[in-house]
Amino acid sequence: MSASGPAESRPSDIGTAESRPIDIGTVDRPEPAFADDLPPGEEAADEKSRRRVPARRIALGVVLAVGLAGAVAFGRTGWQIYTQKDATLSAPAQIGGLTLDDSASGQETAEYLRTALAAEVELDKAVGAVYRDTAGKNVLFLGGTNLFWTPSDDLDTAFGLISDNEGAVTGLHDVDAGPLGGTMKCGNTKTEDGALTVCGWADHGSLAMAMFPDRTEPEAATLFREIRSTAQTR
Repeated sequence: MSASGPAESRPSDIGTAESRPIDIGTVDRPEPAFADDLPPGEEAADEKSRRRVPARRIALGVVLAVGLAGAVAFGRTGWQIYTQKDATLSAPAQIGGLTLDDSASGQETAEYLRTALAAEVELDKAVGAVYRDTAGKNVLFLGGTNLFWTPSDDLDTAFGLISDNEGAVTGLHDVDAGPLGGTMKCGNTKTEDGALTVCGWADHGSLAMAMFPDRTEPEAATLFREIRSTAQTR
């Protein structure tokens, strides 16, 4: 049995730690992910986020623009309704060079016009009158008041009254409505007595029409605006 002493060193183990220094500079580190380096169909999360932000801003801008346009349109229509709804309509004894025909036949015709219009268009109050100028030319006037939500459509309905009784109104088109606004249209129809010019106006508070025998459309439109400026008040 040999005497105890220091453990024998193994040549293969001596100096291992010193002969194999640890290289701390070669540790692999992941490179940052870029969208161009990723396989097709894959994007970095931050890139997706950046792309979504402009899209959301565009969508929000479109919604706001549409909403603003709708608000402006509603505001304009609301103001028109507010300023036009409380209209009154009358048949004055004198309108410029026109004089009210208060004879029995004139009053009978006026009553017929009021009744016929009220049957076609819902009215709070209806008026009808026959006017005559110094040359003996007649003007048949009829109209009424109410709250009209769609004045142009209601006016077209009123023109249907004349189409039923006299013949279709042809060439119906918009003309200048004058300072009172709303919509005004003129056209022509044929009767047993010859051509007849027909004009009508409508706004959110009133609707009226007139028939002008033996007058051209420009003459009728000018005279109709004069009638309106006298017969209609707000």
